[in-house]
Amino acid sequence: MSTTSNRTVHPHTTPITVTTSSVIGIAVLGLATFFAITTELMPVGLLGTMSRDLGVTESTMGIVITVYAAAVALLALPLTSLTAKLPRKTVLVATLIGYTVSNALVALAPSFAVVCAGRVVGGIAHALFFSVASAYATRIVPPRLAGRAIAFVYSGSSLGFVIGVPLATGVGQSVGWRPAVGGVAACAALLAVVAAVCLPAVRGAASPHVGSPRAWARTGLLSVVVADLLLFAGHYVVYTYIGPYVIDAGLDAGMVSGALLVLGGTGVIGLWLAGVFVDRAPRQTLIAAIAAMAAAFVLMPFAHGSLVGTMVVAGLWMAANGTTGTLFMAAAIRTGGVSPEIAGALVNGASNIGIAGGAAIGGQVLGLSGLQTLPFAGALVLVAGLSVVAFAKRGFPVHSTAQPHLSTSSIEVLTSSLAVVTSSIPTVSRAIQTVTGSVATVRRAATGSIQTATGSVRAVRER
Repeated sequence: MSTTSNRTVHPHTTPITVTTSSVIGIAVLGLATFFAITTELMPVGLLGTMSRDLGVTESTMGIVITVYAAAVALLALPLTSLTAKLPRKTVLVATLIGYTVSNALVALAPSFAVVCAGRVVGGIAHALFFSVASAYATRIVPPRLAGRAIAFVYSGSSLGFVIGVPLATGVGQSVGWRPAVGGVAACAALLAVVAAVCLPAVRGAASPHVGSPRAWARTGLLSVVVADLLLFAGHYVVYTYIGPYVIDAGLDAGMVSGALLVLGGTGVIGLWLAGVFVDRAPRQTLIAAIAAMAAAFVLMPFAHGSLVGTMVVAGLWMAANGTTGTLFMAAAIRTGGVSPEIAGALVNGASNIGIAGGAAIGGQVLGLSGLQTLPFAGALVLVAGLSVVAFAKRGFPVHSTAQPHLSTSSIEVLTSSLAVVTSSIPTVSRAIQTVTGSVATVRRAATGSIQTATGSVRAVRER
């Protein structure tokens, strides 16, 4: 009797068997995420050389970032809905082929227009990839290991941001941007073959429930989407122009990319915290994270006289931001307003709209009043988002349903957390674009300190 009781009370002591096929599958998915992020971000460090080779200005070259993000924002929901019934392996391999075609088109492009077309293809693949990859991982491991599986896939995203893009940039600067992009295309093609051979087959889901705006409002999903949009908009009001901001704080212009990578790395801390609290206290954690971001923005102008102080405050901001993607996705799925895939697609689209809106607001503020007012503007937008979270208790309930482990059904939407994180990457592009292609905008904004920042950038470019 005692044995029976122990089996009932301690179900998690049962040994878990993970097959070799599952381990290989998880590794393939992690690599796929790595190359997805590398594909999205690679043009960031290569804008200067690409623009010179293609005969366009650097600011015009920045359009390749915009079209990619626009494709994700516009197509995430319809493509997710249309492909829901298809075998997951087929869809995943198709996205890797899409990344291959995208990079190949860019590498061989005879003109700027063809580069943009290649980037649109990449955006289409990106819109689908992140509604499949992490959920796929949870379908090929026991439910109790689902959290670890998605964490591994998330690590591919982080490594793409911290290692893949700098490596591609270094290759591009050494041997040319076309070989660098072509190399990524070749790796993506090879990985597509590996995925087709090694990934276990996973069936598609039933027809997704899309719902209606009225249903979204009734269940609280609409409030989650609006709050997510405001969060991303507030974040990118500042992050779009983080390059000139840290230069103005005393950073050497040649160190901007390294500073961005360090700040991006602090977001990994936020991802870990989100994993710890997403089931225990999601509402409280999200409120604390957004409040910390807003507070960091308010402090940034006061710390601006010190480079160390600026980086420390910015690190707090980025670490807090790192928690928000998973928390918003968890909130979306728990509303139950639509199918998990659709909830993820809605939040993914809202995030990209927030990115574009935040960058636009930041540009207007910069032109009117300069760098030092950017954090205050971002804080105001964040406070608006925080208010939505605080008052929308249907979307962000005070008492959430705790889950002892991440189940495959809940992970299916949490996969889009990765999409949120990676959808923020175009703004890193914009930050570096500001250091290169948007110098004229900063110069028009300017006070003497801003001119110093842009002068440093111009000096780097002339070298």
